[in-house]
Amino acid sequence: MLGDMGADVIKIEEPNLGDETRSWTPFWNEEGTQFLSFNRNKRSLSVNLKEKEAVDIVLGLAAKADVMVESFRAGALDRMGLGYDAVRAVNPGIIYCSVSGYGRTGPMADKPGYDLIIQAYSGLMNLTGEPDGLPLRVGFSLVDLFTGMMAYGSILTALHHRQKTGEGQRIEAALLDGQVATMSYHATGYLATGVEPKRLGSGHPSLVPYQSFPASDGYFILGCANQGLWERLCRGLDRADLLEDPRFSTNTDRVTNRAECVGVLSEIFQTDTVAHWVDVISEAGVPCGPINRVPQVIEDAQVNARNMIVDMPHPRVPNLKVPGSPLKLADTPPSIRRPPPMLGQHNEEILAECGYDREQIEKLRQKGVIGVSDNGS
Repeated sequence: MLGDMGADVIKIEEPNLGDETRSWTPFWNEEGTQFLSFNRNKRSLSVNLKEKEAVDIVLGLAAKADVMVESFRAGALDRMGLGYDAVRAVNPGIIYCSVSGYGRTGPMADKPGYDLIIQAYSGLMNLTGEPDGLPLRVGFSLVDLFTGMMAYGSILTALHHRQKTGEGQRIEAALLDGQVATMSYHATGYLATGVEPKRLGSGHPSLVPYQSFPASDGYFILGCANQGLWERLCRGLDRADLLEDPRFSTNTDRVTNRAECVGVLSEIFQTDTVAHWVDVISEAGVPCGPINRVPQVIEDAQVNARNMIVDMPHPRVPNLKVPGSPLKLADTPPSIRRPPPMLGQHNEEILAECGYDREQIEKLRQKGVIGVSDNGS
């Protein structure tokens, strides 16, 4: 996101395999699609941080940088000489962002964190799935992605603060913190009532009907977020009698009698197709829609009108397409200026900018301080 908005992002990678997502399936022309998804608008510098000269290179970059982002285990960069105190000593205005699983304080600060583990630990999986089914992982890597957005917002806030005061600062973006925060009304409801939230499938704990329903040929989603929408739904379905049913009079009544309300509507909806019910319910002015598969989303007219699937020519994947940026700024829109880099592709370029000549760069390569550059040819 920072790169999309114009930042010169230098990605520090170890020299042999680089970012581990380079090797994750599926592949597109032998390039890992996980890596292709997240690494546009970055330059790659491959260095062996076990070598002091490599640490000096990174510290020199940090001395000139606005922002440094790291996701090492707690204490690892301190031992290398690249912790916050060391970087701040050469650049007092640095914005130093540490991404971690559980945060840099507390009894679990030393533990590694992964999206799946935090989905479980944070309660997200326990609230995802059918009531009588297993706890489920959310389909997207929601924890990782949300944490990245937390970091982005925090970095921009810190840059704004520095612009006003001249002061840099350390930032934390912890996977667990983000998911506890997004638990929101589930946590507040439990604190208020002592009643533990339960899995509701696609349903909502506070609203009915607000979930997926089966039609004769698939499923669609329906959301009655207030009493007015419920009344429109009943009239649109030509079932005004439901408005007189005391079990469904108010939203609170419908939540109390969730199974009965969902059962009545399910019987109605199974009599015709998804397309039919989406048309009928939309015509009534009630939010609803199909439950799209990935191919349908990629080809959707609205998605493409919003420029959310974009071409990104790549030296080894000339027909590469990826999801676009969700940031829509009228005067300073995001842009794609670089495809995801090859491992160490910009070693010479970056080191030359740091004042190294060709002979010095070659010596660093021979000593194993930097990796071999892959220029994509």
